[in-house]
Amino acid sequence: MTAGPEPGARGAGSVADAVPRSLRVAAAWSWRVLLVLGVIAVVVLVLAVSKVLWVPVVVALLLTVLLSPLVDLLVRRARFGRGLASATAVVLLLAFVAGLVTLAGRQIVTGFGDLWAQAQAGFAELLDWLAAGPLGLDRAELDDYLDQAGAQLSEHSGTLVQGAVSATVTVGHVVAGALVALFTTLFFLKDGPLVWAWLVRLLPAHARERAHEAGRRGLVTLTAFTRTQVLVALIDAVGIGVGAALLGLPLVVPLAVLVFLASFIPFVGAIATGAIAVLVALVDAGPGTALAMLAVVVAVQQIESHGL
Repeated sequence: MTAGPEPGARGAGSVADAVPRSLRVAAAWSWRVLLVLGVIAVVVLVLAVSKVLWVPVVVALLLTVLLSPLVDLLVRRARFGRGLASATAVVLLLAFVAGLVTLAGRQIVTGFGDLWAQAQAGFAELLDWLAAGPLGLDRAELDDYLDQAGAQLSEHSGTLVQGAVSATVTVGHVVAGALVALFTTLFFLKDGPLVWAWLVRLLPAHARERAHEAGRRGLVTLTAFTRTQVLVALIDAVGIGVGAALLGLPLVVPLAVLVFLASFIPFVGAIATGAIAVLVALVDAGPGTALAMLAVVVAVQQIESHGL
């Protein structure tokens, strides 16, 4: 006699056959998508926790690409050793940044007081216009609202102190990250090829050549991007700085320095610094000059985007 299928097997098969194929495919895709999303979430969490480590390394890589031509020049022309040339390049970078910060700081110290006084006068004029203008608001009510705002700030002073403490911790992280970035930059400049060769040797033998070629081409692309970004930052800083000087605005040098540094932040940096320049013009000279400064910012960014 021929043995028939077992009852359990027949039942399982019939249940599986009863599920539509579209639902089985959707279920298969669903758990795979959830698995991929879970892996992405873990990677994002790890990056968020370890940002104090990997962000300085990325910054160090950008600085290495930027300073490598100077190191090569010192090695070829000045006959420096690789280590001495790398240290010299890092010291020159620190001197350049310190010079910019010092120059901008002096301008801020000398000009911020006048700008703050002009801002207070402009705010008082705004209150007078709101009271005497077409809106016809009651000046006493406006003053009462300002007093209430001041009282709210006083009541929440503890929250402000906590925010200041949090900002202090963030500044500490930034300083620590800057030190790590400089230290890493020094070793990348001195022994970058050796570090890369060591990393490639960690890979399986069959993948080493492809990884090396991919890294080499990525470095060429990163070098071109970094140098182009420096040129963009210079164009923005010089253009907006010259425009601010022609309009007679204060704090021209700090604005130019801020624009130069913020231009390395994609998209947000240029918009934020342009808005700051327009705000300074509005506070210092009124809406007409602010519109002229806005036109200068837009023109500079258009020239930069079309020229590069």
